[in-house]
Amino acid sequence: MKFATLPDGTPDGRLHLISRDLRRAEPAQGVQTLQALLEDWDALAPGLQAQSDALNADPKRGAAFDPLAADAPLPRAWQWLDGSAYEAHATLMAKVFNIAGMSSERPLMYQGMSHRFLAPGADVPLPSEEDGIDFEGEFGVICDAVPMGTDAAAARGHIRLVVQINDRSLRTVAPIEMRTGFGWIQAKPACSMAPVAVTPDELGEAWRDARVDLPLAVDWNGRRFGTAEGYPMLFGFDQLIAHAARTRDLVAGTIIGSGTVSNEDFRTVGSSCIAERRGIEMLDDGVARTPYMAFGDRVRMECRLRDGSPLFGAIDQRVVQRR
Repeated sequence: MKFATLPDGTPDGRLHLISRDLRRAEPAQGVQTLQALLEDWDALAPGLQAQSDALNADPKRGAAFDPLAADAPLPRAWQWLDGSAYEAHATLMAKVFNIAGMSSERPLMYQGMSHRFLAPGADVPLPSEEDGIDFEGEFGVICDAVPMGTDAAAARGHIRLVVQINDRSLRTVAPIEMRTGFGWIQAKPACSMAPVAVTPDELGEAWRDARVDLPLAVDWNGRRFGTAEGYPMLFGFDQLIAHAARTRDLVAGTIIGSGTVSNEDFRTVGSSCIAERRGIEMLDDGVARTPYMAFGDRVRMECRLRDGSPLFGAIDQRVVQRR
């Protein structure tokens, strides 16, 4: 199944089923919001699966769907936990900044701002270019309720939806906050989410080992910046969920992020964030040449199936100065 949330004047919008080709939308029957669905998935999903099958079987059914007119699938969430599961990214950053690298036993994860996820086509207002505005292309999953102590094998059964995220960072603010020994606040503004959330079966063979085995295409101001593959996570989403649930229950609607998608051959496939490109330049040439984003810059991110079929739709946004 594929889901999107369309604006209806309420904070959580109206849940819709989306056709597999992302061309048609139909209001979900029996449930108003994605959060409500996640809280009662077992009871509601069978009826919605039947509705989704009917929508896909009848090309005349439903209304035209404009992905960039949608809200984020989950416009506000109870909890957003972002990992850093790509060893290539962590290793590069460790070399550049002379810090400890990633442990193979314990995932990296922080708790971020969850009360607002920006719509995929919305402008992104921020206060200053001097903050080092960066994008971070990544994948994520949305869970139903996960009991404390759930292990990785059981965690797979709690993954209800897969999503695509831009988890932006303010790079010159981050080191200041890191030195305090507490978490990020100012360095992590609102994330954005691609318009469509999908059940794992929609990925077919590309959902492998609780990972998205597909490339994420990132374009900055109309130029290709990277096409890193999603599979090479040191920790799969099942392991990230188990890590997060070790000492707490996870409420239905918890979003878990992969961290910046990154590959060892980053010089070939490119990057999913500017900081990584700057890190490569520092290693190769001793100085970072690529600037961070300026107001008016646009970033577009999209992951498609290997045959070119649409999956999540695209995030396509400009960064603008806050008024």
